[in-house]
Amino acid sequence: MTSTTARWNPGWAVKSAMFEPLRPVARGLTGTEWPDLDVLNSLPGVGGQRPVNALGMPIRFVEQVRKPHVLADGFEPRAYRKGEVMVRESNWHDLFNALVWLTFPASKAVINARHYSALQAQQGKQRSRQGDALTMFDEDGLVVLSSSPELLDLVYGFRWKELFLDQREAVRSQMRFLVFGHALYEKALSPFVGMTAKSILLKVPEQVIGFEDSLLNAETDRLLAEYIRDPENLLHGRSLSPLPVLGVPGWWPANEDAVFYDDASYFRSGRFSDDACGSSLIS
Repeated sequence: MTSTTARWNPGWAVKSAMFEPLRPVARGLTGTEWPDLDVLNSLPGVGGQRPVNALGMPIRFVEQVRKPHVLADGFEPRAYRKGEVMVRESNWHDLFNALVWLTFPASKAVINARHYSALQAQQGKQRSRQGDALTMFDEDGLVVLSSSPELLDLVYGFRWKELFLDQREAVRSQMRFLVFGHALYEKALSPFVGMTAKSILLKVPEQVIGFEDSLLNAETDRLLAEYIRDPENLLHGRSLSPLPVLGVPGWWPANEDAVFYDDASYFRSGRFSDDACGSSLIS
């Protein structure tokens, strides 16, 4: 999935509704060739501002270092200590990571800071459950916004038919789904049944659901960073709610047919305990 000789597709951002959060920054990728570091470092972020890390250092995209020392020049320490985010040439995975930094800078900075803190505590030992949860969300994360606790409860309870079929119009009008994880964006280039996100669910005021493009991204970034900054959140992988992304209305043509949701191997039943779901009640 992360070939360094991947072919560039200048039309990727309009290929699927899953790419909507990245479209404001993707408008700056106007060339017919792979965007190089100079192009990435010239792109404006949210509100026209360049992203900064948790220490306030401007983020710069730099060439990938081969086999870096994990605790000194590894990906997370280098981003935290120097503001340098490593990017491999002609690589979708790393390109999407850069674009997520530009789209959700506060959230990426908080994740990076918590990663760095966890790495220092581990001192080369096996990654902690907190580190696993942060990685899961950073790679395959999705943010679900809704003004309706009842709809969020359907996600919590894995009640996919009730959500995506019975409440389909309510989902369209009262929920927003924003891909965050750069690995999930990479998968969205060639979607497949089985694609599942690790999601954080946020209850928000009704007006937020109607926000457009950059404004929605900025508000989501603020709320998400607030959630992740709390050290009591994302302590383990069970903090994240699995969500079969191809079930989201408008994200996959086949889901216009109710039969699509009969695939129990994809739309699995289940239920989290009360303390095992990622959620934040913000109003």
